[in-house]
Amino acid sequence: MFTGIIEASGIVKKVAVVGSNKTFWVESPISHELKVDQSISHNGVCLTVESVAGSIHSVTAIDETLNKTNLGTLKEGDLLNLERCMIMNGRLDGHIVQGHVDGTARCIAVSEKEGSWEYEFQFDEKFAPLVIEKGSACINGISLTVFEVKRTSFKVAIIPYTYNHTNIKQVSENSIVNIEFDVIGKYIMRSNELNQHF
Repeated sequence: MFTGIIEASGIVKKVAVVGSNKTFWVESPISHELKVDQSISHNGVCLTVESVAGSIHSVTAIDETLNKTNLGTLKEGDLLNLERCMIMNGRLDGHIVQGHVDGTARCIAVSEKEGSWEYEFQFDEKFAPLVIEKGSACINGISLTVFEVKRTSFKVAIIPYTYNHTNIKQVSENSIVNIEFDVIGKYIMRSNELNQHF
Protein backbone atom coordinates (compact mmCIF):
# COMPACT_ATOMS: atom_id res chain seq x y z
CA MET A 1 0.00 0.00 0.00
CA PHE A 2 1.30 3.46 -0.95
CA THR A 3 0.28 7.10 -0.66
CA GLY A 4 1.37 8.59 -3.99
CA ILE A 5 3.90 10.87 -2.31
CA ILE A 6 7.15 10.28 -4.20
CA GLU A 7 10.20 9.65 -1.99
CA ALA A 8 12.97 9.75 -4.55
CA SER A 9 13.86 9.59 -8.22
CA GLY A 10 15.76 6.62 -9.58
CA ILE A 11 17.79 6.27 -12.77
CA VAL A 12 17.53 3.12 -14.85
CA LYS A 13 21.12 1.88 -15.13
CA LYS A 14 20.50 -1.38 -16.98
CA VAL A 15 17.63 -3.30 -18.60
CA ALA A 16 17.79 -7.04 -19.29
CA VAL A 17 15.22 -9.12 -21.16
CA VAL A 18 14.68 -12.52 -19.56
CA GLY A 19 12.13 -14.50 -21.56
CA SER A 20 8.98 -12.35 -21.63
CA ASN A 21 10.10 -10.41 -18.54
CA LYS A 22 12.38 -7.41 -18.06
CA THR A 23 14.74 -6.84 -15.15
CA PHE A 24 15.66 -3.27 -14.26
CA TRP A 25 18.66 -2.09 -12.25
CA VAL A 26 17.82 1.25 -10.64
CA GLU A 27 20.19 3.69 -8.93
CA SER A 28 18.63 5.94 -6.29
CA PRO A 29 19.25 7.70 -2.97
CA ILE A 30 17.09 5.11 -1.15
CA SER A 31 18.35 1.93 -2.83
CA HIS A 32 20.94 1.22 -0.11
CA GLU A 33 18.15 1.21 2.49
CA LEU A 34 16.04 -1.38 0.66
CA LYS A 35 15.79 -5.08 1.46
CA VAL A 36 15.23 -8.07 -0.79
CA ASP A 37 11.50 -8.96 -0.94
CA GLN A 38 10.46 -5.38 -0.15
CA SER A 39 7.66 -3.88 -2.26
CA ILE A 40 8.54 -0.58 -3.93
CA SER A 41 6.45 1.59 -6.24
CA HIS A 42 8.22 2.30 -9.55
CA ASN A 43 6.25 4.87 -11.57
CA GLY A 44 3.23 3.69 -9.61
CA VAL A 45 3.85 -0.02 -10.21
CA CYS A 46 4.39 -2.21 -7.14
CA LEU A 47 7.50 -4.35 -7.77
CA THR A 48 9.51 -6.66 -5.50
CA VAL A 49 13.16 -5.86 -4.79
CA GLU A 50 15.29 -8.79 -5.95
CA SER A 51 18.78 -7.53 -5.13
CA VAL A 52 20.53 -4.58 -3.51
CA ALA A 53 24.15 -3.59 -4.17
CA GLY A 54 25.16 -0.23 -2.77
CA SER A 55 23.08 2.49 -4.40
CA ILE A 56 21.51 0.13 -6.96
CA HIS A 57 18.59 -2.29 -6.62
CA SER A 58 16.95 -4.58 -9.14
CA VAL A 59 13.33 -5.49 -9.86
CA THR A 60 11.61 -7.59 -12.52
CA ALA A 61 8.39 -6.81 -14.38
CA ILE A 62 6.48 -9.69 -15.95
CA ASP A 63 4.79 -9.63 -19.36
CA GLU A 64 1.38 -8.63 -17.92
CA THR A 65 2.93 -5.60 -16.21
CA LEU A 66 4.98 -4.60 -19.25
CA ASN A 67 1.89 -4.68 -21.46
CA LYS A 68 -0.35 -2.74 -19.08
CA THR A 69 2.12 -0.01 -18.01
CA ASN A 70 4.83 2.22 -19.46
CA LEU A 71 7.61 0.08 -17.91
CA GLY A 72 7.98 -1.84 -21.15
CA THR A 73 9.35 1.29 -22.83
CA LEU A 74 11.95 2.06 -20.13
CA LYS A 75 15.55 2.34 -21.27
CA GLU A 76 18.89 3.16 -19.67
CA GLY A 77 18.97 6.72 -18.34
CA ASP A 78 15.21 7.04 -17.83
CA LEU A 79 13.96 8.55 -14.59
CA LEU A 80 11.61 6.62 -12.28
CA ASN A 81 9.41 7.84 -9.43
CA LEU A 82 10.03 5.71 -6.32
CA GLU A 83 8.02 5.24 -3.13
CA ARG A 84 8.37 2.71 -0.34
CA CYS A 85 5.27 1.21 1.30
CA MET A 86 3.33 3.44 3.64
CA ILE A 87 3.85 3.21 7.40
CA MET A 88 0.49 2.55 9.04
CA ASN A 89 1.22 4.72 12.10
CA GLY A 90 1.99 7.81 9.99
CA ARG A 91 -0.03 10.47 8.19
CA LEU A 92 -1.60 9.63 4.85
CA ASP A 93 -0.44 12.68 2.87
CA GLY A 94 -1.68 11.57 -0.55
CA HIS A 95 -4.44 8.98 -1.02
CA ILE A 96 -4.67 5.20 -0.77
CA VAL A 97 -2.67 3.77 -3.68
CA GLN A 98 -2.29 0.02 -4.25
CA GLY A 99 0.49 0.07 -6.81
CA HIS A 100 -1.80 -1.92 -9.11
CA VAL A 101 -1.81 0.20 -12.26
CA ASP A 102 -5.10 0.11 -14.19
CA GLY A 103 -3.53 1.05 -17.50
CA THR A 104 -1.91 3.97 -19.27
CA ALA A 105 -3.05 7.45 -20.20
CA ARG A 106 -1.73 9.80 -22.87
CA CYS A 107 -0.72 13.38 -22.19
CA ILE A 108 -2.66 15.58 -24.63
CA ALA A 109 -1.60 19.02 -23.40
CA VAL A 110 0.94 20.75 -21.16
CA SER A 111 0.86 24.44 -20.25
CA GLU A 112 2.96 26.57 -17.92
CA LYS A 113 1.01 28.80 -15.56
CA GLU A 114 3.58 31.30 -14.22
CA GLY A 115 5.12 29.05 -11.59
CA SER A 116 2.99 25.94 -11.92
CA TRP A 117 2.04 23.57 -14.73
CA GLU A 118 -1.19 22.07 -16.03
CA TYR A 119 -1.26 18.67 -17.70
CA GLU A 120 -4.22 17.14 -19.50
CA PHE A 121 -4.46 13.36 -19.81
CA GLN A 122 -6.69 11.17 -21.96
CA PHE A 123 -7.69 7.74 -20.65
CA ASP A 124 -9.73 4.72 -21.75
CA GLU A 125 -13.46 5.43 -21.69
CA LYS A 126 -14.20 2.30 -19.64
CA PHE A 127 -12.66 4.09 -16.64
CA ALA A 128 -14.90 7.18 -16.95
CA PRO A 129 -17.08 6.27 -13.90
CA LEU A 130 -13.96 6.27 -11.71
CA VAL A 131 -13.01 9.90 -12.36
CA ILE A 132 -14.78 12.67 -10.48
CA GLU A 133 -14.15 16.41 -10.17
CA LYS A 134 -11.62 17.08 -7.39
CA GLY A 135 -11.10 13.34 -6.94
CA SER A 136 -7.74 11.58 -6.87
CA ALA A 137 -5.76 9.76 -9.53
CA CYS A 138 -2.24 8.37 -9.42
CA ILE A 139 -0.06 9.35 -12.40
CA ASN A 140 3.34 7.59 -12.60
CA GLY A 141 2.94 6.96 -8.88
CA ILE A 142 2.12 10.60 -8.01
CA SER A 143 -1.07 11.29 -6.07
CA LEU A 144 -2.84 14.14 -7.87
CA THR A 145 -6.17 15.95 -7.69
CA VAL A 146 -8.08 16.00 -10.98
CA PHE A 147 -10.20 18.84 -12.37
CA GLU A 148 -11.99 19.85 -15.57
CA VAL A 149 -13.09 16.24 -15.85
CA LYS A 150 -14.55 15.21 -19.20
CA ARG A 151 -15.73 11.83 -20.47
CA THR A 152 -12.24 10.59 -21.30
CA SER A 153 -9.87 13.28 -20.01
CA PHE A 154 -8.97 15.38 -17.01
CA LYS A 155 -6.42 17.98 -15.97
CA VAL A 156 -4.01 18.09 -13.04
CA ALA A 157 -2.03 21.02 -11.63
CA ILE A 158 1.63 20.50 -10.72
CA ILE A 159 3.37 22.63 -8.10
CA PRO A 160 7.09 23.44 -8.43
CA TYR A 161 8.14 20.92 -5.75
CA THR A 162 6.43 18.03 -7.54
CA TYR A 163 7.72 19.21 -10.90
CA ASN A 164 11.32 19.33 -9.67
CA HIS A 165 11.30 16.12 -7.60
CA THR A 166 9.51 13.67 -9.93
CA ASN A 167 9.65 12.61 -13.56
CA ILE A 168 6.54 14.66 -14.41
CA LYS A 169 8.99 17.23 -15.78
CA GLN A 170 9.85 14.74 -18.53
CA VAL A 171 6.20 14.24 -19.52
CA SER A 172 5.25 16.12 -22.68
CA GLU A 173 2.45 15.98 -25.22
CA ASN A 174 1.91 12.37 -26.38
CA SER A 175 3.89 10.90 -23.46
CA ILE A 176 2.39 7.71 -22.04
CA VAL A 177 2.00 7.57 -18.25
CA ASN A 178 0.82 4.93 -15.80
CA ILE A 179 -2.53 5.57 -14.18
CA GLU A 180 -4.20 4.05 -11.14
CA PHE A 181 -7.72 5.16 -10.30
CA ASP A 182 -9.13 5.55 -6.79
CA VAL A 183 -9.69 2.11 -5.25
CA ILE A 184 -12.84 3.27 -3.42
CA GLY A 185 -14.39 4.23 -6.76
CA LYS A 186 -13.57 0.77 -8.10
CA TYR A 187 -15.47 -0.95 -5.30
CA ILE A 188 -18.46 1.34 -5.79
CA MET A 189 -18.49 0.70 -9.55
CA ARG A 190 -18.22 -3.06 -9.01
CA SER A 191 -21.07 -2.99 -6.49
CA ASN A 192 -23.28 -1.08 -8.93
CA GLU A 193 -22.48 -3.59 -11.68
CA LEU A 194 -23.45 -6.52 -9.44
CA ASN A 195 -26.67 -4.84 -8.33
CA GLN A 196 -27.71 -4.37 -11.96
CA HIS A 197 -27.21 -8.05 -12.78
CA PHE A 198 -28.59 -9.78 -9.65
